[in-house]
Amino acid sequence: MKFSIAKERLLEALVTVQGVVSTRTTLPILSNVLIRADEGRLTFTTNDLDCGISTSVEANVEKGGGTTLPARRLGGIVKELTNSDVMVEVDSKNHASLRCGQSFFKMMGIAEEEFPALPKLENGKTFTLKQNDLKDALRKTCYAISTDETRYVLNGILFTFKENKLSLVATDGRRLALCEIETEFPRSQEIDIIIPTKCVGELQRMLLEVGEVKMTVTENHVAFEANNKTLVSKLVEGNYPNYKQVIPQETRERVTVERELFAAAVRRVALLSSEKSNSIKLTFTKNNLEIVSNTPEVGEAHESMAVNYKGKDMSIAFNPGFLQDPLRNLSDEEIHIDLIDEMSPGVLKIATPFLYVLMPMRIS
Repeated sequence: MKFSIAKERLLEALVTVQGVVSTRTTLPILSNVLIRADEGRLTFTTNDLDCGISTSVEANVEKGGGTTLPARRLGGIVKELTNSDVMVEVDSKNHASLRCGQSFFKMMGIAEEEFPALPKLENGKTFTLKQNDLKDALRKTCYAISTDETRYVLNGILFTFKENKLSLVATDGRRLALCEIETEFPRSQEIDIIIPTKCVGELQRMLLEVGEVKMTVTENHVAFEANNKTLVSKLVEGNYPNYKQVIPQETRERVTVERELFAAAVRRVALLSSEKSNSIKLTFTKNNLEIVSNTPEVGEAHESMAVNYKGKDMSIAFNPGFLQDPLRNLSDEEIHIDLIDEMSPGVLKIATPFLYVLMPMRIS
């Protein structure tokens, strides 16, 4: 195999596929990137057996073929090269020679035959979505994914295709984020799947603000195709809990606040909460919201905001980190805070189909 390619184009391809490579693998081949050269194109593929990604770029291919090379080490080398063409030649023993300017490197590879191929998804259900819609929905929900590995069905985002809507749901049991996208598909395509955290992260990096993404779902796998990239992942097995029962069906008070002002006030007050108490209190009185953090061993902080509030005086406490997550991932100027009482979940909403349910903390 022999080819040359611009340094920036090679680096971009390696960065695209590098995120899948596991740092803790017992199989050396899974630390490698598969490079295939065919008729003016290079294809780069990585696979950790749960999630895999491939991308292709144009290159000057003198001699076709394939090999696998250590992905992170190769990426580190290419990053440090000067901005000119990189010449790569691989011999029959999978020894790769890299030349760029005055630099020369020789790397030991592993035969491409040992590399596990990405699963081919045939006869699956297919959906076409706008990239920016999906990217936006993932940003609005992914922070609520559970990191508790004992509750593995929560280690991902639930995708529900139903009644010409795609609903994305993430929860860790203490908060829940839900976002909906309008899309069209036949009733026979309706399906519920759980996409694992790692795939969600790679998908966010892969999507752009323009264009469409094709999504294919089979019994055990999902694939996304866009921008000369293909991402394939196993699905999380199991049944997602009935999230609808934790969404409050009534609202007694609705308070509308400017998102950036509210987020900044919460951020400042949270500076004096501690890991032990880890709560801030919102107190609503007539046309006023007071945000308070009071930690005996640390100190206290107060912020006041003018709000349109006519209800009875009410105090409710939340985890400050959980409260800040949606505020920093939304872009709307205003958000609505829907409340029932001090002990019921609070709900954050915006003008578009999104909601965030947050369980309150006890006020001592």
